[in-house]
Amino acid sequence: MVKERGQKVIASNRKARHDYTVLDTYEAGVVLMGTEVKSLREGRASLVDAFATVDDGEVWLRNLHIPEYVQGTWTNHTPRRTRKLLLHRKEIERLIGKTRESGLSLVPLSLYFKDGKVKVELALAKGKKSYDKRQDLAKRDAQREIARAAGRAAKRGRW
Repeated sequence: MVKERGQKVIASNRKARHDYTVLDTYEAGVVLMGTEVKSLREGRASLVDAFATVDDGEVWLRNLHIPEYVQGTWTNHTPRRTRKLLLHRKEIERLIGKTRESGLSLVPLSLYFKDGKVKVELALAKGKKSYDKRQDLAKRDAQREIARAAGRAAKRGRW
């Protein structure tokens, strides 16, 4: 059997970067059932409402939606079950301290295959206020306008 190499993104949470300021990221393995992996290989997952919590020294991913496997039988999984995340002990202890003391959240940014294993990119994030979101949108629009103007000037040979 050929070993799978590289990285293949299954799902990404684009709204998370809009709603949160990402302070740090972690890569974690996910404990899954067989039908969940088969469903993920078809590219079916949603991170929209997902979040992670630290309970009793373990990290859990909640509200990740992996639809039931179509060809699955009675052994199929529950779509929104709580899944355990695999991290190093020092990373878990650091996350416990950060989430308790400063009110930070654990938000999944993306779900992907890495060398045949399912991984989740987890962000230690702080929620943005509405004015922060507006400010980021204005900054992004200004950058887009600058790039567009530079492109037009380069086309005309004036750059």
